[in-house]
Amino acid sequence: MKNFIRWFFGPSKKPIVEEIDLYAKISELEHRIVKLEEENVETTNCLYELGNSVNAVDARIDIVLNIPKHYENFN
Repeated sequence: MKNFIRWFFGPSKKPIVEEIDLYAKISELEHRIVKLEEENVETTNCLYELGNSVNAVDARIDIVLNIPKHYENFN
């Protein structure tokens, strides 16, 4: 039990790094999150626009393929 108490309350073997500013790191991560969220919105908008373009082209192809019969024989 004495060894456990000595281990539990003893000094940590991990080095204490005082060079890292946690507030600066948190601030940097928050900035990165905001940037990623903005890029996510932009990517979503681009995908939406591409989907609409594909649907528009698909509709135009359907219009071209549905030529009335009397125009097919017209020369």
